[in-house]
Amino acid sequence: MFSVKQPILLQLLLSRGKTNVCTLTKPAIHPFLCRFVDIKPVIMLFRRQTHLRQMIAAPSERNVEPQNFAVVKGELVNGFNQPVQEKMPAPQARPKVLLVDDDASVLSSLTLVLERNGFDVTQAASVNDALALIPSRLFDVLLSDLRMPGAGDGLTVVSAMRHSNPKAVTIIFSGFPEMKEAAAAILLQADEILVKPMAPEILVETIRERLLRGATPIPIRAAQNVATILEHETQTTIDGWLFMVDAEPDIISVPLTARDRCAHLPQLFLDMVYRLRNPLPLGTRALVSPSAAEHGQLRREQGYSAAMMVEESRMLQVSIFQTLQNNLGKVDFSLLLMGVMSIADEVDSQLAQAMSSYILEAKTDILPLNA
Repeated sequence: MFSVKQPILLQLLLSRGKTNVCTLTKPAIHPFLCRFVDIKPVIMLFRRQTHLRQMIAAPSERNVEPQNFAVVKGELVNGFNQPVQEKMPAPQARPKVLLVDDDASVLSSLTLVLERNGFDVTQAASVNDALALIPSRLFDVLLSDLRMPGAGDGLTVVSAMRHSNPKAVTIIFSGFPEMKEAAAAILLQADEILVKPMAPEILVETIRERLLRGATPIPIRAAQNVATILEHETQTTIDGWLFMVDAEPDIISVPLTARDRCAHLPQLFLDMVYRLRNPLPLGTRALVSPSAAEHGQLRREQGYSAAMMVEESRMLQVSIFQTLQNNLGKVDFSLLLMGVMSIADEVDSQLAQAMSSYILEAKTDILPLNA
């Protein structure tokens, strides 16, 4: 596409012979120019300037006062120097897709399919990568695998996207054995659930259809504070903690039943919820917990090392924060930061009290029997 000045175009058109307004309106006479230039402004200008020439040639017949000649001539000259607008097609924005999957082959193949069908794809190979991209970029579509390392990770990404960008279309793809978890994705307002393997044309058609329909509106819910969420999700959080502990060889080297290994956690959660609902000023020493001291003595008797207790406490914080991440759509963000700080302080305080009891029990063990 190129720019053409009106005088050049008019000169070219008029040089073909007796060109008038009628011939100018026939694109067949100038097919090449009509493909590249919008000639309607030229036609209108030509008509106007023809009228001006007639006024100058016969002022008496057109009732033109002599003092207006300069104005008429100026308009006639200046009109020829106006550029003609080009026919520029409006650029169409490519829909932006965030593709999340821990399988590199799936990422590459789906990216190729989507880019060939007019989508702009950003890849995320892990949940953490996706969570870092969601608040920093604006996406039209989230396309995420349901199962990735760590339980419910796909649901975490959906929840984060729905909170950060509620207008984005969210699509989960899942295998048949995971449909129970896929039902949970519906509760988190995923717009579509696709069963893999899926045909590329079905995937592309589904994304385009959902973009036309728009994202499902998020129902308005009362925000919950961190204490309420942990109170409702206590058992789920404990189960997640036990799952991580069972995968740690050093800890499970001490054989315990699930009930014995988790025995201290229900009271710890009660203490934590109380602390969240009755916040202490920053820097204040945490409340004394008799159950934490009892836990330290018990772990000593069960054969735990100090390092094993510290690792269990670290895993507990991870499990708690994962629960909060899974409930981002419900949490009251105005209280989230203070809640997280209180959780970390309470868990560390209970660990410190348990370790003090553990060390005291160890000192007692080495005393003479008659002491």
